[in-house]
Amino acid sequence: MIYKEFDFIFRNTFFYGQYWQSPFTKAVVLLVHGMGEHSGRYANFVVPKLLENNVSVITYDQYGHGKTQGKKGHNPGFDALLDCVEIMLMQAKDIFNNVPYFLYGHSMGGNVVLNYILRRKNDLIGAIATSPFLRLAFTPPKWQLILGKLLQKIAPATTIPSGLEVKAISRDHMEVQKYLNDPLVHDKISPNYSITMINTGEWLIKNAKKLNKPLLLLHGTGDRLTSFKASQEFYKNSNSNASLKLFEKGYHELHNDICKEEMIETIVQWIKTQLKAKNNS
Repeated sequence: MIYKEFDFIFRNTFFYGQYWQSPFTKAVVLLVHGMGEHSGRYANFVVPKLLENNVSVITYDQYGHGKTQGKKGHNPGFDALLDCVEIMLMQAKDIFNNVPYFLYGHSMGGNVVLNYILRRKNDLIGAIATSPFLRLAFTPPKWQLILGKLLQKIAPATTIPSGLEVKAISRDHMEVQKYLNDPLVHDKISPNYSITMINTGEWLIKNAKKLNKPLLLLHGTGDRLTSFKASQEFYKNSNSNASLKLFEKGYHELHNDICKEEMIETIVQWIKTQLKAKNNS
């Protein structure tokens, strides 16, 4: 296995990236992390499990996150988030050459991944979205939404605490503690993330029928952060390209929850099924 860190510059911002290359790569996953966290949080479980199955992984820290430079919790606009996915896919093709590519996004990253495959032309084999931010699992106060929309117009770089319920990420208390102790994790969020994710999430639900790639949706019914019912709605509005698996009482970070083994096995088997279908086509 080869592991390397790298960086790239986009819109005067230095982005941090890393990849793990299996010597027998059959496919590559571009992994897009969630709000307030960073790509390194997938290195201890998700990445090794994919590598065991000859699936290499490339990932990066999004705008305002992890080791990527810039104001924490802020981005210059939604198109820039999708542009970063495009840049990373080009980077991946330079490294791994002619192999099948998948996107894998969690939470906010799930929103970005879904918007990318619905809005941008691509040659991806398919995509995976875990606990995607299509809609919040709770109703934020109206004053917060009004203030957020106002700030987005007059001061979009203003960040406030996200108010994340940290205990809701996992039923494994050790994982919650790791999150709290991680120096690269933060709770800052600007309107260019909060309001934009809410708006683009609703757009996805309404435009799910535009899906033309195989998609695996995974969500826990115990998720108190993002709505599993919204994932169900997206699935119902889409077509035969989508598959949905719900994990009974699963919390937000399924890959760090007590159901993580079943969750990653579901992903691995789905990837194998897509590769088999491609090879037989």
